[in-house]
Amino acid sequence: MVRFLLSRPIAVTMVFLALMVFSLIGFTKLPISLLPPIDVPQIVVKVNYPNASPEAIEQNVLSRVREGLITLNELEDMDSKAGSETGTLRLQFAYGTSMELAYIEVNEKIDRLTNSLPQELAHPQVIRINTNDIPMVRLQVIPKEGTDYAAVTKLAENVLKKRIEQLQGISLVDINGKQERVITVEPNKAVLAGLGMTEQNVINAIRSGNSEPSGISVKDGQYRYFLRLATRVDTPEDIAGLPVMGPGGNMVELNKVANVQYQMGSPMGYHLYGEQEGLVITIHKQAAAKMNELMEKVSESVELFKKDYPQVDFALSQDQSALLNAGINNLQTSLLFGGIFAFGVLFIFMGNYKMPLIIGVSLPTSLLISFLVFYAFGISINVISLSGLALGLGMLIDNAIIVLDNITRKRQEGLPLFDACVKGVNEVMSALISSVLTTLAVFVPLVFLSGISGALFFDQAVSVAAILFVSLLVAFILLPLLYRLFFAKKQWDSNQEDSRFFKWVLALYKSGYQRLMTQRRLSLILLLALIPLFLMIGLALPKEGLPPIGKKDVLIELDWNEPIAVKQNLERVKGMMALLGNSFEHAEADVGVRQFLLFDGENSVQEASIYIDFRDQASKEKYTAQLEKQLRAQYPQASIKLMDAPNAFDQLFASNRPYYEMRWKDLKDKKPVDAATMEPWLEDLPVKQWKKGPGLQEESAVVFHLDLEKLALYQIELNEIAGQIERLFGAYTIDEIKQFSEVTPIRLLENDADYRGILASNYLRSKEGQPYALANFIQVGYEDHYKYVTADKTGIYQSVEITAPNPQNRERELKNWGLDRNLSVSFSGQYFKDQENLQQLIGILGVAVLLLYFILAAQFESFVQPLIVIFTLPLGIGGALLVLWLTGTSLNVMSAIGLVVMLGIMVNDAILKIDTINRLRVKYAEQERDLTDREILEQALFKAGEIRLKPILMTSMTTILALLPVVFSSGLGADLQRPLVFSVMGGLTIGTLTALYFVPLMYWALSRKKNKEERRKIGVVSS
Repeated sequence: MVRFLLSRPIAVTMVFLALMVFSLIGFTKLPISLLPPIDVPQIVVKVNYPNASPEAIEQNVLSRVREGLITLNELEDMDSKAGSETGTLRLQFAYGTSMELAYIEVNEKIDRLTNSLPQELAHPQVIRINTNDIPMVRLQVIPKEGTDYAAVTKLAENVLKKRIEQLQGISLVDINGKQERVITVEPNKAVLAGLGMTEQNVINAIRSGNSEPSGISVKDGQYRYFLRLATRVDTPEDIAGLPVMGPGGNMVELNKVANVQYQMGSPMGYHLYGEQEGLVITIHKQAAAKMNELMEKVSESVELFKKDYPQVDFALSQDQSALLNAGINNLQTSLLFGGIFAFGVLFIFMGNYKMPLIIGVSLPTSLLISFLVFYAFGISINVISLSGLALGLGMLIDNAIIVLDNITRKRQEGLPLFDACVKGVNEVMSALISSVLTTLAVFVPLVFLSGISGALFFDQAVSVAAILFVSLLVAFILLPLLYRLFFAKKQWDSNQEDSRFFKWVLALYKSGYQRLMTQRRLSLILLLALIPLFLMIGLALPKEGLPPIGKKDVLIELDWNEPIAVKQNLERVKGMMALLGNSFEHAEADVGVRQFLLFDGENSVQEASIYIDFRDQASKEKYTAQLEKQLRAQYPQASIKLMDAPNAFDQLFASNRPYYEMRWKDLKDKKPVDAATMEPWLEDLPVKQWKKGPGLQEESAVVFHLDLEKLALYQIELNEIAGQIERLFGAYTIDEIKQFSEVTPIRLLENDADYRGILASNYLRSKEGQPYALANFIQVGYEDHYKYVTADKTGIYQSVEITAPNPQNRERELKNWGLDRNLSVSFSGQYFKDQENLQQLIGILGVAVLLLYFILAAQFESFVQPLIVIFTLPLGIGGALLVLWLTGTSLNVMSAIGLVVMLGIMVNDAILKIDTINRLRVKYAEQERDLTDREILEQALFKAGEIRLKPILMTSMTTILALLPVVFSSGLGADLQRPLVFSVMGGLTIGTLTALYFVPLMYWALSRKKNKEERRKIGVVSS
């Protein structure tokens, strides 16, 4: 096949050019995003039920929703959490579930449940989680001094949002910090009392004046018209002119008994940029959009906004495209330095400038054609697929070096140029195919990991497989074609390919080889003894998900754990900002209830989330330590979580689940065990290191106890006092004015006085019209109650998070503790998910090793020789772990990927070495029939080492040197890639010595007893 293709250079060249043209077209159409569009199999149902307690939300809403959704297809887990006025239900589905269908099914089932839910409850909000839900950037909208905040809110909602949504590639625009303008009605209680009226008369007048009949029509001759009442109100002036009817038939205009005006509504949450109140617009991209191009369009739009709306300040923050740009820059760096160092290494070893030029052509060709595979598989250009390309590039250089070196060796043996190209490729073809297959055998099974990890590995596996197979195509066809073209007119000089440096290295290798082989048994025992020693280092390494990234931004999650109003929350956060001074580049905070459509966390007026981007790392460490110390001293009850600001990876892999959670249910009452009973029980818990779960957290509340006897005595209806309390406390909405898409609430003016003063200064009238203060009928008390009610598929539970080491060893004691108290105890948490993933990983790696063995057994036609390759792997892993330990690097996702890459390169070297030994044994057995098997083996081992020394050293050195700049670089991309680089460099350093010395030793140990029957097996029959 190679001979046929090389004999038609023009046809082959045209085919490659055509492939590159199509690849270029495909590349321009590839979406560019930060992460692959992964369907996270999770749906969140949010419930907003104003003025409802956690118990009421659980009993009246969430329990019914859980019962209705329990039969969902592929549903794995269900957890709900009811708090004051809000409830959240999380549905976890099996990976691979069609989330489009699941989303439709959840909505349909909730629609059917509507009649069984409270009438005043707004329709539950269903949120589907996707990686594209992570905003690519946040746009800050800050009103300048003197600008109407309500007008800026309308600008953001009706103009800015629409203009951004019109950009090609935008999927969703979400807003937080909105404040609405409302019409407030402040009744004059003294005047009303003088006229014998109440607030209810004013409310009735407004509702009557704002009514509009629906579906009523009048006939006029042969025509029919829909009826509209002209009395409908639109402005505060219209409301002020409405007539109010008193009990005696007297009538006055509303403006005589109440003050009506526009005011800003009382918000449940705020957004801050620095210390300024404003709005934030989060911008989400479509899966098929190119993030870097879309960011340019967004930036251009923001510049236009600054010109069009000078009364507002704009700023972009938390730009997630920085991660993507870091990945692209890393790939460019790998290409640049890979080419430079490949040229340098080849020149040092071969003293020939044409070889690097050939590789310089093959590298971009392979990369470009790989994008055609991306297009075929629907893979986007993202950080994961780019890392796969970067991994494959190192092996691409290796294949090119091996093929070129073998063609050169055939020319040294005296073959003509054409025959040298053909035979040089054919000789290493099977070994290179096997090396690619073994690499994929190690890497591709990781796709079958469950969860997000497996979904992410799919993109990486496809990108690695694409560039490896394309590199084989280039190495087998394009490289020999280019070699023939470059050297067609040049006379061969047998001394031009080996530099003085390589001759010195070769002499050094021979000396080391001879010393090693004189003490074979001892050398082999020492090398085998290093395997457990190296692997033990892995136990000492710290384990984590992602490598620690040097960040200068921080996220502070606050829960004050005090019944404060959102305004007080805002003042506290502003105070924090003031303490930091000008130490930060920018900061923003979401205070209280968040209005984002896609927000799936807890919504409470007592919570705040603060993002601070400091000027440098030193400022971050200094000021965060001071801030945390001061907050804990000033607000000891507050829950403070201070962490590095999460990037898209952190948000994707973040889990709300505790590490190890013990749950229990009351088997008797099917409700939470009350706090008075629970406290002494928890003191007897067998484990002392634990913290309370959400179902045990308490908060204080004011409780109104109605004196029913007095109400009956004074002949006051119960619903009358309930209505009065509803009007006096909180935002009471009388009605709404609807004008097209704009809705303006009409509300009673809120009373900011202390509740005791309100009860003392407001009255109820008996049937005789005698007024009595509310305080006469209400007794006020304080009590602590559970802040949340938590439940799962089987009902309400309470929990503690076990923080003691090895909590799984105490399960029996904890279960007995529950049984003694008639509690059903179960365990859950991230620990069990990690154990499941670990078991999966061990199983998958076992399958990978079996695949590796089968491929190598087919390649070598031996059941024994594959063991040589497999025994080299622990040494490479040990070398990588040793370097990770010496550099203080953890074992994380990136260092694990580095291990896989390093093993792929190591396997290549070992396969080629063994393949060369096998071929030389056949050759010597045919040519030197008077030699014994032992002599043939020793000659083959020595000669194979000499032949393969150059490509092994060159492939290792080009890979190590190409990665070396990352070690000395700084920034997000370098921090992510550095553990991978340390793994590869450490493994290849040991792996190179392994390929040079360990492989021949193991080959000798496993082959020294071969006899004439073995010679017959490899193709030689004795005479």
